[in-house]
Amino acid sequence: MGGIISLTNPSVRKLSNEVMLYTCAMTSTVTCPSCGHQFSPDDLLTHEIEIELRAKLESELLIKAKEQAAKELSDRDAQIKELKLQAKESADFELKLRAEKRSIEEAKEKFELDKTRQLDEERSKIRADAEKTILEKEKYKIDEYEKKLRDMQKSLEDAQRKGSQASQQLQGEVVELDVEHILKAEFPTDQITEVKKGQHGADLTQIVVDRLGRECGTILWEVKNGKWSDGWISKLKADGRSAHAHVFALVATQTPDNISSFAYLDGVWVVNIQSLVALATAMRFNLVSLNNEQVKNQGKQEKAEVLYQYVTSHEFRGRIEAIVEAFTGMQDEIEKEKRWFNTKWSRQEKQIRSVIDNTQGMYSDMQGYIGKALPNLSQLELPE
Repeated sequence: MGGIISLTNPSVRKLSNEVMLYTCAMTSTVTCPSCGHQFSPDDLLTHEIEIELRAKLESELLIKAKEQAAKELSDRDAQIKELKLQAKESADFELKLRAEKRSIEEAKEKFELDKTRQLDEERSKIRADAEKTILEKEKYKIDEYEKKLRDMQKSLEDAQRKGSQASQQLQGEVVELDVEHILKAEFPTDQITEVKKGQHGADLTQIVVDRLGRECGTILWEVKNGKWSDGWISKLKADGRSAHAHVFALVATQTPDNISSFAYLDGVWVVNIQSLVALATAMRFNLVSLNNEQVKNQGKQEKAEVLYQYVTSHEFRGRIEAIVEAFTGMQDEIEKEKRWFNTKWSRQEKQIRSVIDNTQGMYSDMQGYIGKALPNLSQLELPE
């Protein structure tokens, strides 16, 4: 409060009036012998009363100020509580509104979905009724149309089947022609002939002829382009016996899973296109060698019998396998060397290119510093 008393306060005003009345009643004065100051004898009492009243008044004012502050604090707490309550009510109201909005949206979506389903059901019903009416009225025409459709489908399937058969036959003929060209190119001295279409037998006959023009034996070739069938083996053996061939070989575009290049199956050599030349070279080499080693004075029938016994023996099979494996190994080695040299050449070419680029860059930098005093090197100058 700072010791300042407001005269507008009723209590202060009352106390001040009492002091004034009391002061007026005390009119006697006393002079101080030391300083000559005059004062009323009752001034001291009045001063003490004033101090007491002032302290009492300040205490009352302090109590009232505390009460006022407490009231204001209570009012503020009440306001805060009210605001919190209002905020909670507002949040609850917003949540309620959002929930109602979602409920309305869900109800709207459900209504739209039910409406769509109902429309679909109505359409389906109308369509079914229309179809039923059409079927009842136009049953004969529909049956006739379906019959035409079935006939067209059957004709289409027949055409597709014939086309597929023709395509497979054409593919087989192409593969057979490739085999024939390969054999003729690799063994120009041999007599390689195609078995005419429609004739009983295999696809190609190869009569092995040595450098002296002597016939050394016959290889019968069958070419198959399609899914593997075990029946091919027995058929080729039967055809080979009828043709009096010495060796039977089956070239297949799709060999069994356990055959990676070639194999000897039940008296028939089975080989893929990639190993064709290797197998043919091995069989031909053995037939020529056998023909040279047989007794020269034996009769033709005896030589044919000896030749047949040999080509069906394990020894002949072993030699063929050894030759083909060696041939295949050499081919693989050549391919590896090709890949190695190609990689090496490519790496060296990059290194040479790097040397040329760096040299050309250095030459250009020196030209920038020295100018025309630097001799011209045509190898490092850009073409105009």
